[in-house]
Amino acid sequence: MKGDAGRAVAIVTGGSRGIGAAASRLLAQRGWAVAVNYVAADDAAHALVAGIVASGGRATAIKADVTDVGAVVELFARCDAELGRLCGLVNCAGLVGMRGRYVDVPDAVVRRVFDVNLFGAMACIREAIPRMSLQSGGQGGAIVNVSSGLSTSGAPNVEIHYAVSKAALNCLTLGLSQELAGEGIRVNTVSPGATRTEMPGAAVLEAAAAEIPIGRVAEPEEIGEAIAWLLSDQASYVSGAYLRVGGGKPG
Repeated sequence: MKGDAGRAVAIVTGGSRGIGAAASRLLAQRGWAVAVNYVAADDAAHALVAGIVASGGRATAIKADVTDVGAVVELFARCDAELGRLCGLVNCAGLVGMRGRYVDVPDAVVRRVFDVNLFGAMACIREAIPRMSLQSGGQGGAIVNVSSGLSTSGAPNVEIHYAVSKAALNCLTLGLSQELAGEGIRVNTVSPGATRTEMPGAAVLEAAAAEIPIGRVAEPEEIGEAIAWLLSDQASYVSGAYLRVGGGKPG
């Protein structure tokens, strides 16, 4: 299925920048038609899609806030209409909110982080399952949830709320990988280490690099490679995995 360049369709949430953009480009290069989902970065999303199309790929940019269930329904409906039946989903949309001790993080920020990182992914998965499931006429598929090494450390004094949201996402992967196996759907987690994107900031990345055995932070494309592999037929027996891509640093 995934080897047929004319039939492999994926949605990448948070797909306009950083790891999501890297994954979108790599998937397009490997024959996937990609729906690049974004919420605010209009210019980046449309430039990414234009580049994919100019290189002979198929892609469309779809603006939708994953915390809005109605917008998620419309996102998947547009992907159906513009690209075809879904067989891949990358839940990459993510939000830190703010850094600091847990008691200093406003409740509204905590709730927003969970809405994006966990409940947004759950809403997308609910839409993906009937499109992929063998039981509803689909051809099977794969889901990749993008987590974080902080999900296993707890991130004390820094980002506990973010870490907990990602730990819950890990649990979601574990449960769904077993629940959906009989429907031809694989579910896995990629857990990036510190990665050169806009989210952490230059100072945070510089400090993180000193603690990574390989001696540097990851490039978005290096995380994108892991995502693309987990979606591919080469990972056909991999489900329920927590794939750490951290340069040798546990997490």
